[in-house]
Amino acid sequence: MRHITLAATALALSACAPAPISGTTLPFFGDGYRVMGDQCRRIGEDDFTNQFLDDAADLVGCPADMENLGVFVTETGAIEVARKDGYVLYSVPTR
Repeated sequence: MRHITLAATALALSACAPAPISGTTLPFFGDGYRVMGDQCRRIGEDDFTNQFLDDAADLVGCPADMENLGVFVTETGAIEVARKDGYVLYSVPTR
């Protein structure tokens, strides 16, 4: 019975995980940056992104065609560091 409960719990938790972003090799994680559901998401470390990671900032990727990119930059103090796979990568200072 315990195995069934553990399996059911794991299944329920996996349903809450954000869907992977197709068409990109960027290591996104989380479900939205700032609030759940935002188009921008945090990016983890890989061979490409490690050059942009900083202890005093979050690395965030936003779709290049996102309508309110200017608002995002203004509100967060984001600095563009790269573009890849249709995403703009920003270093966002952690305050």
